[in-house]
Amino acid sequence: MPGGDAREAARTVTGSFEDFVHLPELPARGPGADMVGRTLGLLVEVYARVEPSGWRVGDRPGRDTRRSHAWLREDLDALEEYTQGYSGVLKVQAVGPWTLAAALELRGGEAALGDAGACRDLAASLAEGLRGHLADVRRRVPGARVVLQLDEPSLTAVLRGRVRTASGYRTHRAVDRQVVEGALRDVLAAHDGPAVVHSCAPDVPFALLRRAGAAAVSFDFGLLTERDDEAIGEAVEGGTTLFAGVVPSTDAALSDPAGSVMGVRTLWRRLGLNPGSLADSLVITPTCGLAGASPAYARRALAHCVKAAKSLADNPE
Repeated sequence: MPGGDAREAARTVTGSFEDFVHLPELPARGPGADMVGRTLGLLVEVYARVEPSGWRVGDRPGRDTRRSHAWLREDLDALEEYTQGYSGVLKVQAVGPWTLAAALELRGGEAALGDAGACRDLAASLAEGLRGHLADVRRRVPGARVVLQLDEPSLTAVLRGRVRTASGYRTHRAVDRQVVEGALRDVLAAHDGPAVVHSCAPDVPFALLRRAGAAAVSFDFGLLTERDDEAIGEAVEGGTTLFAGVVPSTDAALSDPAGSVMGVRTLWRRLGLNPGSLADSLVITPTCGLAGASPAYARRALAHCVKAAKSLADNPE
């Protein structure tokens, strides 16, 4: 979400959704409030500090780690305030192990992605940290049904060997798909409820994510091509929920709600899926995070998602 006021963000989110709220992230506050910094603050016995080139492994928890913890406590306090008596779904999100490995530098300056042992340690630390974080969320909002989202925008680049080294002249070797799947499965297993994996990059590996244990896959609907049809059809028929990003995530003119989901209806017809399954198989979302939007647009976008979803449920064909 845009801005730096945790209480305003929590008020906006809880006021926009009756039964599917989420814990806002406010990266405009600076390092430690960004998605990577927040997740690094969750890690157990792995610490990071901000360098000019980005986040780098450190020897001990320092100022940047303490700041990450402080921002998260502030966000959780605000969410707890606005969810008294809440009993719907509550989504919390963290960066997944592979995007984290691509973003975090080891002491020598190269990404952890290039060190198989470091990747394993990072995934294990993340899983342990998420267990504690999820327990805290459940304690603060005891009536909520918690959904875990892992943000993996770098996942396709990791699988295809497109993550650049520190020099920029070469790329890290592609990581074996079974290794990627195994690490995701281990991290997702830290949560005993439903989990979703989000990627706003092209060529989302739907089948791999489903095998890893994702109950839902979140993606930018505008990046789909007909090459994705088979994987999407199999996902829907296999019971996977699709989080379809159809509402622009930065300030834009919004069409009528029914028009926003026209492409979804077209996809369903093309795949020969039952229109009646749309309401159970789909969640309407922005294409990606709303941190780059104006506060006013972010509120409109969330409201638009609700209206578009209702339009789809009321008139699936």
